[in-house]
Amino acid sequence: MLLSRFPRVSLAHLPTPLELMPRLSEHLGGPKIYVKRDDCTGLGTGGTKTRKLEFLVADAIEKKADVIITQGAVQSNHARQTAAAACKVGMDCELIVEKRVEDADDAYKTSGNVLLDRIYGANIREVAKGSDMDAEMEALAKELRAAGKTPYIVPGGGSNTIGALGYLNCALEFMTQANDEGIGIDHVVHATGSAGTQAGLAVGLKMTHSNIPLLGIGVNAPRDAQEEKVWKLAEETAEYVGAPGCVQREDIVANCDYVGDGYGLPTREMNDAVLLLARLEGLLFDPVYSGKGLAGLIDLVQKGHFNGADSIVFIHTGGSAGLFGYSAQLQT
Repeated sequence: MLLSRFPRVSLAHLPTPLELMPRLSEHLGGPKIYVKRDDCTGLGTGGTKTRKLEFLVADAIEKKADVIITQGAVQSNHARQTAAAACKVGMDCELIVEKRVEDADDAYKTSGNVLLDRIYGANIREVAKGSDMDAEMEALAKELRAAGKTPYIVPGGGSNTIGALGYLNCALEFMTQANDEGIGIDHVVHATGSAGTQAGLAVGLKMTHSNIPLLGIGVNAPRDAQEEKVWKLAEETAEYVGAPGCVQREDIVANCDYVGDGYGLPTREMNDAVLLLARLEGLLFDPVYSGKGLAGLIDLVQKGHFNGADSIVFIHTGGSAGLFGYSAQLQT
């Protein structure tokens, strides 16, 4: 399957590295753990959304858009990368951010991703927690059309069939790297939220008959809801790329035991995982996605979920800019 038939703009530094984490592997005394460094995608300090935006922004260009609209939480990695992508291609950017974290301090409201959004010149509109974000984007798009603009809506997390192509491509990329470097991958683990990353990875792994199980560590929804959301998008993505039926419902697995009190709310396990990786491997993980995913991976290794002889690839989804927004909550 050739992704070259889908419109795409070059935004990311690819391929991102696939690196062994030797000190973490030794510390846990279990499987070899590799990290797929999608914190190194380059655009706007890097992160998972850049891969998705290569396809989404290309679609926006084809549709003659001059402004991109998207949504997320206040400290959204996706919003920050979308704002950077809009600058890269000469479009305006409108961000609708939901105040999901109550009693947030000034650092959360103004630093980290928020500061970068402003540096990139994005127009930021805040809405209350629980708002219908799709409806908010549609209302804004209608307002912009009335003003003579041509808006393009990017869904939250860049998660639709077009955006998921970015992580289908990521699966092909790290399997090629593993083959070239003689690494036998037994498991792939990552943080799962808006569904696009897991759906794209699932399609890529299944359509190539890799037989590599994929595990998403949830950061938001309960397990059943998360798996159903990913399953629906995986089905649609497989159909979109011409591989209908390649993913089965049982291929979509999420473990949502590490969400804690909710999306964007720090946990002790996440805090410990972020500090551990910084001090063992010199790597920074964000508190919302990759930090909680990492906390789940570490706990599962310690509980014997994986065979000690396994090789695991953890997808680093980026987001270290968000650490600054959580400076008061992180215990160092």
